[in-house]
Amino acid sequence: MARTLHPLLLLAAVLSATDAAGQTWRGLVVAPEQRCSPYRSDDYSYPQSVEASIVRELGGIYSPYTGERFASTGQTDIEHMVARSEAHDSGLCRASSATRRAFARDLLNLTLASPGLNRGVKGARDAADWMPQRNRCWFAARVVAVRKRWGLTVDVREANALEAVLSGCSATELEVTPGDGSAVQQPGGATDALELWDDNGNGMITCAEARRHRIAPVPRGHPAYPFMRDGDGDGVVCERDEQ
Repeated sequence: MARTLHPLLLLAAVLSATDAAGQTWRGLVVAPEQRCSPYRSDDYSYPQSVEASIVRELGGIYSPYTGERFASTGQTDIEHMVARSEAHDSGLCRASSATRRAFARDLLNLTLASPGLNRGVKGARDAADWMPQRNRCWFAARVVAVRKRWGLTVDVREANALEAVLSGCSATELEVTPGDGSAVQQPGGATDALELWDDNGNGMITCAEARRHRIAPVPRGHPAYPFMRDGDGDGVVCERDEQ
């Protein structure tokens, strides 16, 4: 039997993203991302203590994205499934400071990942540009649930990417890998960083390249940071549009 195409997928196939705006998909308003006010990560602050609650929810120091288990939380990052900057551009640019902080601390949207994956691979990418190796059904369902909870919009590309996953899911529960899980090497060395983000091969990574690969803003500790110019020395590169 031929599979029926989801209405939004059919819509996107015949209309431009602009034409599709205003439609709904799985209870979410479809709209282009819009930065209606400047994004500042400090507006989306969260305490490191939330990490203990994430570990309790996961049942250990574990990354659902890769199946890795870690000896301590010193080896992991707190990871926002819907990135804070993504949420900002999907509606929270109009929200109060209290709402932004509450979003940043919402356990529904938090998990653990290795620093290499969190900062160097996923970054602020949405589901149209990045999906985890494992637990894709869980991840996609969480992204939809988080966007619903906080009244966020979704753009056509991400809706289509999520639908492509969810339409094939028989369940969306988190599947924890038995045993130690599998270690996945993440980029962190000079060769990896330059191969990933140095598009012109000059041995440096520019803000244009960082934005093209959606890793900006780049904090100290990110694999790309050593190959970038931090003009004001504040430990973050490409945090402003003019850089």
